[in-house]
Amino acid sequence: MGAPDQARLHEGEGAESGPSLAALYEKYAGAVHARCRYLLRTEAEAEDAMQEVFAKALAHLEGFRNEASPLTWLIAIATRHCLNVIRSKGAAWHEQYAARVRAAGEAGGGELDRRELVRQLLGRFDEETQAAAVLYHVDEMTLEEVAQALGRSVPTVRKRLAEFAGKARAELEGKAGDSP
Repeated sequence: MGAPDQARLHEGEGAESGPSLAALYEKYAGAVHARCRYLLRTEAEAEDAMQEVFAKALAHLEGFRNEASPLTWLIAIATRHCLNVIRSKGAAWHEQYAARVRAAGEAGGGELDRRELVRQLLGRFDEETQAAAVLYHVDEMTLEEVAQALGRSVPTVRKRLAEFAGKARAELEGKAGDSP
């Protein structure tokens, strides 16, 4: 985000006070909602999550130091929040996933959508690995961009992504082996 965009976020406030929540909401609500919708699958959950994201942003607004763009900051909050929602569903998603795999096998091997599969597999990983996988595979960020967003080194991000890929592959192979 360039200097003019950053200046617009500070309209009506001193530059040292940071962006206003209204300006952030007006400019980035659509992107935050899209991230929540992508990860949570239902409109109602996405709407609730978006409101929670902006509530968290409000609570931490004074800590925003313009080290990243406001969009990157909000998307990171949204991703963490949605991944926590997915994780809190725990066994519920696992049972739904198993039922869908069985139904797909019975229906002649209909393939699950890649995005749906990624969503379902995410709950099996720790928060940092989930965030790395979403930023890299969904947002198509480079390893360097993911590392910067997570505050980690590129080798750490590479390790997390390899862990995700390995476990996901094993999970998929195990599910494929369960089919008749």
